[in-house]
Amino acid sequence: MSKNFETTAIRDQLTRTENMEHSVPLYLTSGFVFEDAEEMRASFAEEKQRDLYSRYSNPNTNEFVSKICKLEGAEDGFAFATGMAAVYSTFAALLDAGDHIVSCRSVFGATHGLFTKYFPKWNIETSYFKIDAVTEVEKLIQPNTKFIYAESPTNPGVDVLDLELLSRIAKKHNILLIIDNCFATPYLQNPIKFGADLVIHSATKLIDGQGRVLGGVTVGKKELIREIYLFSRLTGPAMSPFNAWVLSKSLETLAVRADRQCENALKLAEFLEGHPKVNLVKYPFLKSHPQYEIAKKQMRAGGTIVAFEVKGGTDAGRKFFDSIKMCSLSANLGDSRTIVTHPTSTTHAKLGTGDKLAVGITDGMVRCSVGLEHIDDIIADIDQALM
Repeated sequence: MSKNFETTAIRDQLTRTENMEHSVPLYLTSGFVFEDAEEMRASFAEEKQRDLYSRYSNPNTNEFVSKICKLEGAEDGFAFATGMAAVYSTFAALLDAGDHIVSCRSVFGATHGLFTKYFPKWNIETSYFKIDAVTEVEKLIQPNTKFIYAESPTNPGVDVLDLELLSRIAKKHNILLIIDNCFATPYLQNPIKFGADLVIHSATKLIDGQGRVLGGVTVGKKELIREIYLFSRLTGPAMSPFNAWVLSKSLETLAVRADRQCENALKLAEFLEGHPKVNLVKYPFLKSHPQYEIAKKQMRAGGTIVAFEVKGGTDAGRKFFDSIKMCSLSANLGDSRTIVTHPTSTTHAKLGTGDKLAVGITDGMVRCSVGLEHIDDIIADIDQALM
C-alpha cells in the first residue's frame, strides 16, 4: 500500500462486509452482541479485543482514528465528541492533583479557561511562556511539571513554535510534549516527527472542512492513549458513529481542499500586506512572519488562517465586519466558505485586556479562515469592506 497521504486517507477503510459495499456503512448501534457467555466475559476482561459498546469504540470511530494515526505517524488514538472534549480528557487523564503545566500563552480561549478557572480547583497550576520566549521554557519547569503544551500555529495569531526545540526541552526533563495541531491538520504538519508525545485535533475545523459536525481526536504513544481511553470510557466524551463516518469521509478530500485553501490564503495575505487600511498581516508562509523559517521547516504549506489588524481600532473593526458581503461572520474556522472572526469580542472575549495584548489580540484584529471560493472574490469582498 502506498504511503502517500492522499492514498492512505482514501483507501484506509474497514474490511468490506458480505454485502461488498464500496463506501463504508454507518454503524448506528449503541451496543454489540456476543456469541455466548464466555465471549462476553472474555471481552469485558479484555482478553479478547472487539467492539463492546459505542461509548468505548465503534467500527466508524475505529476507522477514523486509524486514519488519523497513520497520517500523523501515531501508535494509537481516541476520538471525542468535540475538540475541547479531546483537550480536557487528555489533560484530565494524565494529570494528578498537585501537577504543573508549562504552556504557551497563546492558546484557545476555552483552553485558557481550563488552565485558569478549573484546574486550580484540583491544585493544578499552569505557567505560561510567550511565543517570543521559547528559550525561557526551561526556567518554568518545576519538579512537579507533567507536560509542555502548545498550539502551533496558534489561535488566533498564527504564531509558529519550534517543535524540535520544545521536544528537546521536554525530553531533557523527562516530561511530555503535547501539541494542538488543529490549524495545520495531519496534512500540513506532523508534530510526532518533531518529538511530540501526543497530538490533539479539533476535527470540527479543517478535517471536516464544511462546518457539518463536531469532533476531536488525540493520537500518540500507545501507553498514554491507554490512560486517555480508560478515562474516557468512564466519563463518556466519545465521538458519535455518525460524526466519525462523516469525518472519515472528509479526510478523503483534506489534501485537495487544503492545497487550494493554502494557495488562496497566501494570495490573500500578500494582498493585505500592501493594503493602506491594514496595520499588520501574519501568515506563516509570508517572509515577513517572525517564525517564517520555522514554519517552512515544519509545515508543508502555511495553513488556511490569515490574521490581520485593521487600522483604526474598534470602530474600524466594527465597520469592516458590518461591511462584509460574501464572507461569513462566524466563530468557526476551516470551512469551505471563507469566515471572518473578531477574536477580541468572540473566541477570546473572556480574556482580560492585558491577556489579549500579551498574545497579540488587538481590537482591530481579524482572523480570516480562507475558504474555497475563487480568490478574486475573496479579495474583492475583504477589500471593499476595508474601504
